[in-house]
Amino acid sequence: MKLIFAVIQGKDADNLLTALRENGYRSTQINSAGGFLRENNVTVLIGVEDPYVPDVLRLIEQNCYTRTQYVNPLLPIMEPGEFYVPNPVEVQVGGATVFVLDVERVERIP
Repeated sequence: MKLIFAVIQGKDADNLLTALRENGYRSTQINSAGGFLRENNVTVLIGVEDPYVPDVLRLIEQNCYTRTQYVNPLLPIMEPGEFYVPNPVEVQVGGATVFVLDVERVERIP
């Protein structure tokens, strides 16, 4: 058995969770915030038998997209009276970061 951790952008969460449910996979959603851009992220936990891992990875790939976003860089330390206008920087956000872990034991507690 495998445990799949998928860290995805919050915008992709509903589509992915719906696709997983429609294909018979159970999942747990944990809301989080990203480090660099402080964007809304979701960590999805999915437990599956080994043969189903490629199918789950396919669903993640089909429902989690990379996007281009413009952000303002951090302001530099300046002397009083100086004026700085930051130019927006283009960055890629989204997609998914996926971890697949072996599970030694699973128990369901009623």
